[in-house]
Amino acid sequence: MNRNRPFLPLDRSDMERRGWDAVDVVFISGDAYVDHPSFGAALLGRLMEFHGYRVGIVAQPRWDRTDDFLQFGKPRLCCMVSSGNIDSMVSHYTANNKVRNDDPYSPGGKGGKRPDRAVITYSGRARQAFGKETPIIIGGLEASLRRLAHYDFWSDRIRRSVLLDAKADLLVYGMGELQTLEILKRLSAGDPVQTLVDIPGTAANIPSKSLEQHKGGRPEHVFVHLPSYEQVSEREKVSNTPSPESLHAYATSFQQQLLHENPFDKAVLIQESADRTIVVNPPMRPLTQAELDQVQELSYQRTWHPSYDSEGGIPALAEVQFSLTSNRGCFGSCSFCAITSHQGRSITNRSIASLERETKEITTLPNFKGYIHDVGGPTANFQGIACKRQQTHGPCQNKLCLYPDPCSNLIDSHPAYIQRLEAIEAVPTVKKVFIRSGIRYDYLMATGTPESRKKFLDRLASHHTSGQLRVAPEHMDPSALDAMGKPKVEWYEQFVDDFMEASRHAGKEQYCIPYFIAAHPGTTLEGAVALAEYLHKTHFIPEQVQEFYPTPGTVATCMYFTGLDPRPGRNFAPIHVPKGRERHMQRALLHYHKPEHRMLVLEALQLTDRSDLISVLLGAHRRSLPQNPKRGTARS
Repeated sequence: MNRNRPFLPLDRSDMERRGWDAVDVVFISGDAYVDHPSFGAALLGRLMEFHGYRVGIVAQPRWDRTDDFLQFGKPRLCCMVSSGNIDSMVSHYTANNKVRNDDPYSPGGKGGKRPDRAVITYSGRARQAFGKETPIIIGGLEASLRRLAHYDFWSDRIRRSVLLDAKADLLVYGMGELQTLEILKRLSAGDPVQTLVDIPGTAANIPSKSLEQHKGGRPEHVFVHLPSYEQVSEREKVSNTPSPESLHAYATSFQQQLLHENPFDKAVLIQESADRTIVVNPPMRPLTQAELDQVQELSYQRTWHPSYDSEGGIPALAEVQFSLTSNRGCFGSCSFCAITSHQGRSITNRSIASLERETKEITTLPNFKGYIHDVGGPTANFQGIACKRQQTHGPCQNKLCLYPDPCSNLIDSHPAYIQRLEAIEAVPTVKKVFIRSGIRYDYLMATGTPESRKKFLDRLASHHTSGQLRVAPEHMDPSALDAMGKPKVEWYEQFVDDFMEASRHAGKEQYCIPYFIAAHPGTTLEGAVALAEYLHKTHFIPEQVQEFYPTPGTVATCMYFTGLDPRPGRNFAPIHVPKGRERHMQRALLHYHKPEHRMLVLEALQLTDRSDLISVLLGAHRRSLPQNPKRGTARS
């Protein structure tokens, strides 16, 4: 690490101070430029810089003109486009489609700095600025999860691949480091972008008439034809609603995507859309430990660009500035989450030596107070590969690691996690190391010996929790948990009991703070009432409730649109989808104590024939509820 290296160029004057007259890559980002490995533009920009490429960052450009796009001139190799760390539509709108006024990835946290569907808008303006001869490469979360025809919640219809709407030359899906380096290597060698159609972890757009020729040139691959865009988007002529055939076709297409998320797979997904065909190559392999160590330890300044100082900086940095990414990937496979699809189910972890070096770097930051806020990743305690088979064959195609029950082949990585935590704690000036990433409690309870579980829980309670431990049961109703791909409530209750015991043993008064999701597909109104009853019995008022948000790329979004369960082995079984007023009732039941929810809660109880709960949930019981809802549940 070397924080003496300057920020990547953010404008022409930065470029000229480096003595450059042009850049190899113009990187368009919907986020402000924060030079930290948790921000995609910085990580990929520093990686390209490390490999000798000149990169200019165009952060949150004005999209009604080409001026900002052209500040570095035309790039020598290509223009890369990302909407930023968060999907631009999620950044702009709540789950109820209301406009957000804030944006933690923008200066001062103010909204309005990026357009709707930023990848499409930025790509169109970049094409106008640079012309047809400059390759446009799109990537990041927004592009990655829209690589094929997908349901769009905000317009309530199926949209075709973002490659077509953005008129881009190539799409990078997944985390992107290895794809980026391969693309630049081949462009530097003079290969036309139209020939870069075989790189793992990318999707290309080719003329349908050339498909057979394309397939003939790749005999080592198997080509899987998905239902076409026209098939998955067909609507009834009279009602203008999706036809039953199109809903089944969409669920079929999504299931095929689930079956082919393995980097060891040789399947190439094909989807036709009018006279064009989207070709999705197999996923790129995960980074090795050495590669992940390297990208996390590049020469980051670990703060925002100084041009944002006068505007109050970038609020999103506060969440990660004193945290460590120790692992990447997730084999949790929750239905409502796209991390498994984006990062993959295979875990790559950091070496202890690398984590120690990064910790020492963090301790030199001027506002470091001695506390490491988090050591984790998508799931904190997934600190190693799920099973030995994944090392040579990748994740199982038809079987999940933790659902419906934890696999007997799972490897216990908690001893390795303890070693990492101890090493970080031992770095001079570090006072305390906390865990804020989610703990997958069913994995903890199902792996290892009772002694190893107790050792981890004791350490978690005594060293790495400060009063509250956030966990995510998400619901308590069996049907809802089944649809979510989450463990049975008994796993959660056992974990809470064991954590509370470990806290008492450590002499601490600590609580588990559970997260819940309202109105998830598979959740009936009866199930929502049962959850409200459970919350009352355990004397817990959720401080915040997440309402299900149908975003591209998740199993739950496919369920929401089709009313079918696309998971392998489910035979596309119909599934209940709460919408409209029922959605609002389910949300109200989780905050039944609020006066503004009284009529919705009353209606829900009457509809479910649970009038016996009216006095319980809406009556004088409020006097017995905890005065401080942050205390959570102490199931003693």
